[in-house]
Amino acid sequence: MDTDARSSYASDSSAPAAFPAARQILADAIAARAFPGCAFGVVAGGASVVQALGRFTYKDDAPAVTPQTVFDVASITKVAATTAAAMLLHQRGQLKLDTPLGDLLPGFVVGREAGSLARHVKLRHLLAHTSGLPGYVELFRNAHSPDEMLRACLQLPLEAAPGARAEYSDIGFILLGKAIEVLTRKPLSSWIQDEIFAPLELKATCFNPPARLHASIPPTEEDTTVRQRRIQGEVQDENAWRLRGVAGHAGLFSNVPDLLRFVQEILAAQIRLGKLFTRETLNQFGERQGPEGSSRALGWDTPSQDSSSGNHFSQQSIGHLGYSGCSLWIDLDASVAIVLLTNRTWPDRQAQGIRAVRPAFHDAVREAISDAQTGY
Repeated sequence: MDTDARSSYASDSSAPAAFPAARQILADAIAARAFPGCAFGVVAGGASVVQALGRFTYKDDAPAVTPQTVFDVASITKVAATTAAAMLLHQRGQLKLDTPLGDLLPGFVVGREAGSLARHVKLRHLLAHTSGLPGYVELFRNAHSPDEMLRACLQLPLEAAPGARAEYSDIGFILLGKAIEVLTRKPLSSWIQDEIFAPLELKATCFNPPARLHASIPPTEEDTTVRQRRIQGEVQDENAWRLRGVAGHAGLFSNVPDLLRFVQEILAAQIRLGKLFTRETLNQFGERQGPEGSSRALGWDTPSQDSSSGNHFSQQSIGHLGYSGCSLWIDLDASVAIVLLTNRTWPDRQAQGIRAVRPAFHDAVREAISDAQTGY
């Protein structure tokens, strides 16, 4: 397999330009068909590096991935869009973490018994994945419009008392996205574009890329069951697709340079230089929430045992994964961030090699940075 590596970067002594060990891990993963192509970016020591390997598919004549290639980033949506919106609204006093979800979305409690657990679900529970809602339900099979999808989400029974257990929930983030729309009185995508993406100059980041750009985006799947077509330039997640491509849990498309700008804003907030976020907001949303054993903060994940972030990210780190094979990790202590974008679900979601690739790749990058900083 010709990986057709391409790269562009700015570098200083604490941010190695080549990352040969990390690149080899990715090249080996492409050869083993963990994914056909990828792009990655690193922020360290005030410098950034962006590189790319492989192609859109496993065919030798498929387009090569470049550092600017836009990917379906799947659940990275949860942090780069929905959590970021919640952080900014909370900072402005417009979103209260202890607001009951039913106050914003009455359909969540209407028709339920007076003592229903649903009446105790708060926005903080949605962010921390402790609402008691199920993690994933194939609502798209019976709901065929955004209104039907929302009604289906609102009517789902809780599986646990709010706060009692952590269950990573796409459903919770769908409802969080709808709650944000109530608070802002705007569609989720347009508010986030105006208030987050535009100020940070994330020019390639959007929901629902225009049709003229679809061919420039790596495909995620040959769908033989639901849509019966190649999924390219449209969101892969079927529940987000039924929501017309805009949802709190998935639907975002982005590239490495844009996501590096986003993580640089997070790192800047840590030293009180952020354009959008304060250090206090970042610390509050980046703190683990419990119950015991959960690695979830408010919207963000944190390193756990056998974390995808590898062995070198501190406990003061936040990040998230995406089903399509993407990841984003930020070490607030070390001021280091790593973004990896892939389409590991091509052609049929079966490849699981990404599970081993992510920690090995992150370890190789962090070790290269450490060696550069110590002069070895």
